[in-house]
Amino acid sequence: MKARVEVMLKDGVLDPQGEAVRHALGALGFEGVSSVRQGKLIELELDASDRASAEEQVRAMCEKLLANTVIESYRFEIAG
Repeated sequence: MKARVEVMLKDGVLDPQGEAVRHALGALGFEGVSSVRQGKLIELELDASDRASAEEQVRAMCEKLLANTVIESYRFEIAG
């Protein structure tokens, strides 16, 4: 099975990388971009026996390693 995990900073948490991208876009002539939030996308190949166990594994991975749940939120999809 495949899993796609999207991790983003929570609302209200400053995003210096996103701000740097927004500034760079303006410098390149892309006006009108008022906000940029940058996150990460993680793709996993799992040897799970069923969807429920895959979801359980991915949730545990997110809580323990892939996301800093104090300042980040995550969501994931399981395919296959």
